[in-house]
Amino acid sequence: MSSLSDRSFRPLLLAGILVWLAPRATRAENSLSYKYESYQEMGGRIAVQTRGAVVEQDLGTDMHLKLDGVIDTITGATPTGVPAAAGSNQVDLSELHPERRKAWNADFSRQFPGINVSIGLGNSRESDYVSNGWSVNTLTDFNQKNTTLLAGLAGTDDKIKVFYQGPRARKHTHDLILGVTQLLDPHTALTFNVTWGRAEGYLADPYRLVQKTTEIVPGISLPLTFGENRPGSREKAIALVGVNRAFNELHGAIDATYRYYHDTFGTSAHTVDLAWFQHVGEKVILRPGVRFYSQSAASFYHYDLDQTSITPTAGAPRASGPFYSADYRLSQLQSFNYGLKVIWKATERLDLDAALEQYDMRGTDGVTPQSAYPRARTITFGGKIYW
Repeated sequence: MSSLSDRSFRPLLLAGILVWLAPRATRAENSLSYKYESYQEMGGRIAVQTRGAVVEQDLGTDMHLKLDGVIDTITGATPTGVPAAAGSNQVDLSELHPERRKAWNADFSRQFPGINVSIGLGNSRESDYVSNGWSVNTLTDFNQKNTTLLAGLAGTDDKIKVFYQGPRARKHTHDLILGVTQLLDPHTALTFNVTWGRAEGYLADPYRLVQKTTEIVPGISLPLTFGENRPGSREKAIALVGVNRAFNELHGAIDATYRYYHDTFGTSAHTVDLAWFQHVGEKVILRPGVRFYSQSAASFYHYDLDQTSITPTAGAPRASGPFYSADYRLSQLQSFNYGLKVIWKATERLDLDAALEQYDMRGTDGVTPQSAYPRARTITFGGKIYW
């Protein structure tokens, strides 16, 4: 972006490569789908309008092609990292210049005897950030197709425009996922996945600041701001367990997952996700859902540097340290996401859906003001045509 940007949307590209581009256990129907989503944070903060389309087409009996395109428009304001002024609880905000992100993904999968192999490519582009991604995934069935093994490898090569240097900075990521899904009975499936990833290169946010009261001349001190300095590499480990169970007598099913995350920034996180799928008649499915997320702070997160011995310096990130950031997303926090989705099978070849979700984040470190954390509402409309 040409102004202060919120990087929280950029990991979606890699998430799509690892999850959405994973090979299919069963052969999909040919289809065209479209989705519109409006994400709006309260108080005039980040607003994102997303429009996306997906085309799926079988190529013969054992090959499948999937193409996905997304356009995001991002506006609003986001915290800079500068603390609230004396006597106020409102942290400093900076307006974003309107930004458009364009992204596409392509996945080609081939079914061989006992194994499905998928190759994916993706690209995400905006004025100050270009990301190229790739993936190779396999699904292997055995035990009379009651057990499925997932193995996948993905990577990205990103270029970031940084205002204090000429050539674009680079960032590289590699992620490995291994998993198993076991059918326990005709109504119950259990999934367990582990993921390891490494990112290296420019991992800082060039628009995030930290503040420290600094002595300018003897007896005179001023609050000065500096660009954050994060480590030049990060490793992460993720473990996920999930269960899906259908209850025929209730005409419904539950989807429950627990996810544990830990990285070398010092952050540990827990996520619990619950969704219920309720058939109402023959054409409507209601899906209420709730997600709870909790994380510890990164080891180098500080609301400001006044109570530390850190001496910040201006300029590009320094791999030798010291490391510091006032980005609220690295603080100790919790978030709640809850909502309802309605799916209507309008005809044999047309599905329509709509969803309304509420997102609430709050800090739990007792230091960072709650004004740093967003509350948002998401509205989604979509449709899917089969042939």
